[in-house]
Order: sequence, then C-alpha cells, then structure tokens
Amino acid sequence: MKYPLHYKSFVQAFHRKLYAGDYIYEATVRQARCPHCQKVLTDRMIVGKCPVCAEPTRGDQCEACGAILEADAVLNACCADCGSALEFGKTTQLFLAIAKLERELNDYLNAHPQWRKNALAFTKRYIEEGLRDRAVTRDLDWGIDVPQAGYDDKRIYIWAENVLGYLSASFAVCAERGESWDELFGENAHHYYVHGKDNIPFHTIILPSLLLGHGEGLRLPDEIVSSEYLTLEGRKISTSLNWAIWAKDIVGRYHPDALRYFFLANGPERRDTDFSWREFVARSNSELLGAYGNFVNRSLAFIKKYYDSRVPNGEVDATISQRLLPVFAAVGAKIEQAHLQNALEAVLELVRFGNKYFDGERPWATRTADPKHCAATLYNCVQMIANLAALLAPFLPFSSERVLAWLGQDTGWNMKRVAAGYELPEIGILFERLDKSVVDDELAQLEQRGAELW
Repeated sequence: MKYPLHYKSFVQAFHRKLYAGDYIYEATVRQARCPHCQKVLTDRMIVGKCPVCAEPTRGDQCEACGAILEADAVLNACCADCGSALEFGKTTQLFLAIAKLERELNDYLNAHPQWRKNALAFTKRYIEEGLRDRAVTRDLDWGIDVPQAGYDDKRIYIWAENVLGYLSASFAVCAERGESWDELFGENAHHYYVHGKDNIPFHTIILPSLLLGHGEGLRLPDEIVSSEYLTLEGRKISTSLNWAIWAKDIVGRYHPDALRYFFLANGPERRDTDFSWREFVARSNSELLGAYGNFVNRSLAFIKKYYDSRVPNGEVDATISQRLLPVFAAVGAKIEQAHLQNALEAVLELVRFGNKYFDGERPWATRTADPKHCAATLYNCVQMIANLAALLAPFLPFSSERVLAWLGQDTGWNMKRVAAGYELPEIGILFERLDKSVVDDELAQLEQRGAELW
C-alpha cells in the first residue's frame, strides 16, 4: 500500500490496513476515571500495586517484574496526580487480538535463539503466562485520530502508534534518499532494535503483533539488543528527581569519544551496571589516554622527531601480520551479533599488544644501536595505529577520524597500509588527562540539582 510521509498520516494509513484485517475487534471495557480531576486517566496516570508481584506500579507496566498490565487489574488503583481512588465506567474500544497470534509469536521467538538472555526470558514468560489482547484506542482529547467511523471522540493509544515511528521515520529517510522502503522492510533486510529491558515486550510482542496483524509481510525485528539497567552513583536514575546526567550538560565538557567509550565498555550490556564519575575518570585516563592515546602519540611523535615526520622503511612483522589479518572479520562479527563489549575488548587487546611491542623493541635504544631495526619498529607501529583507528571507528569515531587523517587513510572497514615515506602532518594529543577534581565537581552538581527539588 502507499504511505503518506507525515507521521500522523502514516500511522492512520497503517491502522486502516490493520482494521481491515482479521486481528482487530470491538469490545466494551471498564475505563478508569478520576472523580476529583474530572478526567479519564491514561494507564501511565494510574498508580497502585502490581497484581503479579505486589510492588508499586503504574497502570501500563510494572517496572519491578516487567508484567504488562491492564489498568483495571492494578490493586489499590488511584490517580497519579491527586491520589484519589478511581471510578470505573464503561466504554467501547478497538482491540488487537494478540492472543490469536500466539503460534506466530512463539515461532518468531524460537527462530531467534541469538537474542540476549533477558529478551528470550521475558518474551518466553509473556507467551507462557498467556497473551492478552490490548486496546489500540482510548478516550483521550490528545493523540492521533482513530481512522474508523464512530470513533471521532477517541484516539489511537500511544503503545499502538509510537513503535510505528520506526517505520515512519525510515520511510521518510528512504523518501529523502530516493531509496526503497519496501526493500528496507522486505525479506532480505536485517533489523536491529536497541533499547532497555523494560521495553522488551514492546519490541518482541507488541510491534510484531502490529506488523503481523497488518498483513503485508513487513519485516519483523531481527536483533533485539536489550540492555539491562544503568544506575547513577548507586541510585536509580530519575529525571523527575533530577538524579540524572543530561547530555546537553556534558557534551561540551568532555571528549565525546571518552563518553562513548565509557558507556560502551561499562554499559549494561549483560548485567546491571553503575555510572560512577570516579570510574569514568579512572578509565578515561588509564585506558583511553594511558593505553590507546599513549601508543598513538609516542609512536608518531618519535617519527616526527627522529625521522623528519616521514614513516620509515620496513616490512610488516610476521607476528603483527598474524594479529591484524583476522581481526577485522572477528571484530565485525561481534559487532553484527551486538556483542559490543567483546568487540571493543578485542581491539583493546591489540592496543595492549602494540604498547608491549613498542616497549619490547626499545626504539629509543635501537635508534643509534640498530637504526634499521628501529625504522622497522616504527613502521610496524604505524601500521598497527592505522588499523586500530579503523577498528575503533564504530566506537570512537571522532578520534579515529583524526588518526586516519594523520596517516592519509580512509575510514573504510578494511586493512590499512601506510606507505614508507609518507609525511605526517601536524599531530596533536588525542585525549586530555582528566583531573580528579572532576569527580568532586560533578558529584557536587548532581547533589545540588537533586536537592533543589526538595
């Protein structure tokens, strides 16, 4: 079918096709209303206790156990704004027959054993506990109009439209680039969906159900890259309590690659992790500056000083060649499998190897005692640096681009070879050392912002 470019119109076109299929039906259900606020409440505006684990929850999903909830199932339900007990009336809504898709969703799950453990476990649990149909409309005065006669006073509920942003945004990009959206969502595509573990059911149950119900064979998510939770200085991140780090506040204070590196190396890829300013400073100084930056700068500075800025003559050492030849394929495979920390660690092993090689070959001594050996050492260091920069480009794009430009290399994912005699331009320091006072300053600001709300 033809889709309009505008997001709201795109969603409505998708829903028209969905409603024309076999997976949408009409039902009369209970509807929550706050008698004090005099308004119908969305699921997120309902608070109470989870009927599954008895922990505090909102009306759409329990953050404690991950259960997807219906608002009228929440225990001791009340209004999130004023705390009043709720009244429940009746209303008619359109429902997506998710339970009718149980076989398809179970087959879909079994076809993806490579997903992360949390995605497999959560999705299996949702299916085994019994899939429940979900209302795709709500009695709201905001949102996207329902493209169905008799539903003029209702809107498409947010869970049934926000995941369609993946489709509409890519549709707009394809239109801008003159590329085929049908191919992008066709059988030969491969899709990655990156999110936190609390959003797993929306990507493995809700979105696939909408796509299956739509009936045009649109591509289902291939890779569910679902992270665990990240805390901040040992506490749960909360934007409402201002216990958070705002990107706009730190992008100008720290090297973007230092931030990217820490979140990748210390991120919640396989387990819950904590963002600590102390550890951020320590790892930036020891790993980025002390290992990678040190190897790059001392090698290139040596050439600038003793070889008139020209890469000396040499041949690639057999040991180094054996290290470099398989690394692009190995690291690339880890990235494609979304094993980003393993991929990054594989490159860091090469960084450590490079530093060990430089120290073991002792160019500061062989420069006069064995000039040919010294030249070969620096030639090999340059080859390793060029390839390290290419390998690190997905993780450290800004510094990698600088290093590759210094060495006259492109940013492609392939083995690099810097010719002997190549003249280095002016080079600089890749990473600045972070002072320990950064920790005290950032912690003080964090505590102050949180305290201002009290």
